[in-house]
Amino acid sequence: PVRVETLHLVTTLFRSMLGRAICVALALGVATAFTPSRWVPTRGAVTMGAATQPMSKFERLQSRWKGEPRPVDETKAGFSYDAFEAGLGDTSCAFARGDVIPGKVVQYEYQGALVDIGAKSAAFMPLREAALIPDGDVATAVSIDETRDFQIISEEDENGQLLVSIRRLEFQNAWDKVLASQVEDKAFDGEVIGVNRGGAIVNVHGLRAFLPGSHLCGAIPSEEIIGQSFRLKFLEVNQETNKLVVSNRRAVVEDQMRELSRGDVVQGVVKAIKPYGAFVEIAGMSGLLHISQISYDRIEDLSTVVELNSLIKCMIIDHDKVNGRIALSTKTLEPEPGDMLKDPKMVFEKAEETAAKYHERMEAERRAREEAAKDIVMGLGEDLETPFSASSDLEQILSSPAAEGEAAPASE
Repeated sequence: PVRVETLHLVTTLFRSMLGRAICVALALGVATAFTPSRWVPTRGAVTMGAATQPMSKFERLQSRWKGEPRPVDETKAGFSYDAFEAGLGDTSCAFARGDVIPGKVVQYEYQGALVDIGAKSAAFMPLREAALIPDGDVATAVSIDETRDFQIISEEDENGQLLVSIRRLEFQNAWDKVLASQVEDKAFDGEVIGVNRGGAIVNVHGLRAFLPGSHLCGAIPSEEIIGQSFRLKFLEVNQETNKLVVSNRRAVVEDQMRELSRGDVVQGVVKAIKPYGAFVEIAGMSGLLHISQISYDRIEDLSTVVELNSLIKCMIIDHDKVNGRIALSTKTLEPEPGDMLKDPKMVFEKAEETAAKYHERMEAERRAREEAAKDIVMGLGEDLETPFSASSDLEQILSSPAAEGEAAPASE
């Protein structure tokens, strides 16, 4: 029994001492883990008071460098690091936003390119600034080692890098060309790059111009005309509001109207039929063949005389060069009144012959009118040349036999 009690006591003491040792070890470990170590804030870190100045790219690389600096032989370079730093400090690299400077493309980057403009670091040209109409690839806009002018569009960032642009320069150059073309009022070619409900979008010197559907000759604003080029002239130019409106009809009309005159026989295609007449497309222009000018006989149903998309011959009887309107006639080509209703094919076959006779008849009528007008003028001239005397005319009237007969009863 004594040994058992002694063993029980020793075991109890051992457990107590072991528990205390474990508790002390745990306490020491926790205290060591939460004891604040000595910490020296570096440049770019946030202290308890305020944030310090952020580190530059070189300082960040230097803070991560763990190796020993390598010895550098400055004798081969011809200058030292101190002299190089002093030279950079003396060099003036003052660039301002909006300046136009020469530069050289040195490297392609993601969504842009690096350009050497003589600054401390290469400038960056974003893809959106590479061309007036970017196509998604900077390599198509500029080439490596290409030297050209660039415009600065930003201030220096923390690394001393600037943003440059080609698009801003091309935009201004394009407007200069547009204003010069407007002054000269000459026709030019423009490519359709898009369409909308009101018309088409045309590329004019790199600018987006609007072509109304009503000013598009021989076509309608649909997806089919994208990529086609049209002859254009300006309708409205406003650089302040960036508004540019062009017309294909004005360019076509002015070009074609120089070659058209009244009395010409032209060939066209019937594009539309209305109750009052038919619209005929002639050399890209639309002319009106009124129902009263189709035949000398009365027409009840126009669709029975002319068919849609049919080829017909007409005579130009009037035209408006300013608004591009042409008045047409087929009844002047009829050998006999009503032939357009009986045999229109025969009328078209003999159109030139009938038109020549029509011109001869019109010329004869014009000469007859001139002769009649001349006779009237000559008759008026003779009457004016005859002297007029009121007293002599009165004496002649009184001395006439009728006057004597009337005076006899009065004397009685």
